[in-house]
Amino acid sequence: MIHPHIADALKTPDLVRLTDGMVLLRFESMKIYSALGAVRHLLDEGVVRPGQTLVDSSSGIYAYALALACHRHGLRCHIVASTTVDATTRAQLEVLGATVEQVEPSRNLKLDQELRVRRVRELLAERPDAHWMRQYHDAVHYLGYREVADLVAQAVPDRPLTVVGGVGSGASTGGLVEHLRRRDPSVGLVGVQPFGSVTFGSQDHHDPEAIIAGIGSSIPFDNVRHHLYDALHWLDFTHAMSGTVALLRDHAVFAGLSTGAAYLAAGHESRRRPDRLHLVIGADTGHRYVDRVYARHAEALDPAALKPVEVDGPEEMAMPWSTMAWNRTPCPPHWKEQSA
Repeated sequence: MIHPHIADALKTPDLVRLTDGMVLLRFESMKIYSALGAVRHLLDEGVVRPGQTLVDSSSGIYAYALALACHRHGLRCHIVASTTVDATTRAQLEVLGATVEQVEPSRNLKLDQELRVRRVRELLAERPDAHWMRQYHDAVHYLGYREVADLVAQAVPDRPLTVVGGVGSGASTGGLVEHLRRRDPSVGLVGVQPFGSVTFGSQDHHDPEAIIAGIGSSIPFDNVRHHLYDALHWLDFTHAMSGTVALLRDHAVFAGLSTGAAYLAAGHESRRRPDRLHLVIGADTGHRYVDRVYARHAEALDPAALKPVEVDGPEEMAMPWSTMAWNRTPCPPHWKEQSA
């Protein structure tokens, strides 16, 4: 097949067998599906038009995906970038035609995210013709994962399936599983979170090395549909790093930190439920984690010696690794009140 644009080629994942109970869904950059699906829908509905500027904030992966989608469809792109966006990513964004402004370094992730949202609002006031993509809140970002669900369903049609992946904005794991459950309601979903994320109640735990971009949040995200998740795992940086290094060492897969965290969680889940196939979401490659993760490979722990503490509620969780059954429970009302 000859693709009309590089975004169409890059978006398609590979399915890689890791063990009898685990398969990796490996993406070059997973959010290309989200951005392409959202932009196409907005264009089709007349919400945006060619030449218009799309604006959003990002810690890196979504920024690249949105820049590609804008390049693909003749739109302008403006990114309010986190301090975690590295020079390599920023250079690609700028060459692709996106304008990029990076917020000042912050004491913590919450302040970084608040500064980015504040700046986006200022931009919209200055440029009323710009369209805010709202990757964390607009359900349009669920649409692109229908195609991924079709690929997965065709590849593994005859075995009970559990998806394991970083929660993040909620659109990737949520969108994939919502579409899969239309065929089979028994498809499971295990979400992975860093300590310190408000999404499932770990905000009171501080991991000083937490850099697991894309799987947690210090502010509430409307695109997280809590009722989709069957179980949760919270991991600290060292455990996520250990899973990431083990994935490269044992399976030659060079992936990002969230993939390593999901790989470690899926290993535990597959030992508990050997009857099911566990699909590990590999959202991106490991290139932006070379210095912070792979250069420290000698510090990685042996995954075989690691296991989580099983808890009955977020208030019982303990670092460095906790897990609990969520049982597709809706978001607790008092969490919504706290975020209002």
